Amino acid sequence: MAYLYETARVDYSDLASGSVLHSAPGMPAFPVRLAAEIFQRALALRGGADPAVVWDPCCGSGYLLTVLALLHRPRVKTLLASDLSEDALGTARANLNLLTETGLRDRAAELADRAERFGKPGYALAAEAAERLARRLAASGGPVPHHLLRPADVFDPAQLAAAIDGEEPDIVLTDPPYDEQTSWQGSHQDKNLPAMMAALGEVLPPHTVVAVAVRGRRVPAGAGVRPRQSLRIGTRAVAFFAAADLTVAGRRSSSR
Repeated sequence: MAYLYETARVDYSDLASGSVLHSAPGMPAFPVRLAAEIFQRALALRGGADPAVVWDPCCGSGYLLTVLALLHRPRVKTLLASDLSEDALGTARANLNLLTETGLRDRAAELADRAERFGKPGYALAAEAAERLARRLAASGGPVPHHLLRPADVFDPAQLAAAIDGEEPDIVLTDPPYDEQTSWQGSHQDKNLPAMMAALGEVLPPHTVVAVAVRGRRVPAGAGVRPRQSLRIGTRAVAFFAAADLTVAGRRSSSR
């Protein structure tokens, strides 16, 4: 299916993982153009013009949320990030801390210092990219409120509810483990996407749009759970649900 929103070819190199934004081994980045497309489709399904509270319960390095906020600052009210891995949350904290002009300018200074000390042009180019991102952020709305939430098992509704701590996400957008560079963690006997969806269905308001991307031909959400919209681009499939749809997964899971 063709892109509906990100129809123009844009240079996203300033957002490359490991340049200005932090990366870590085993925490893959997500294609920037596809992330922007998914976010805008989720906004359209939610409806309304108000900025959105966006949660990634498998946030990993926080790359996906950070990119979306830098690209679409006027459409983001607050970011919520959680993960079970303490290592992942450390990298996510470093990325989310870039969502202020000060954070980006400090990052630019750090990269410029590395360029001078090590004589590597790549650091100088990254410092220039950080300055550009700082100007973009300032011009599009300024610092992005965010909460790096406590570690939370994505299969445990009680932990998920404690993690969001009363916030009501408008959009859940996540790129869960593929068992390639990353793998599922948590307490559930069946560590898979249907179990995650069932847990999310127990804690989210019914109107929340849940967008999930996986590698493969389709998103295996569980028996009886049907997406409101879906697409395939390259090697990835994406499905969009209303949280109310996921209660079907929860009922089936609890009846086993």
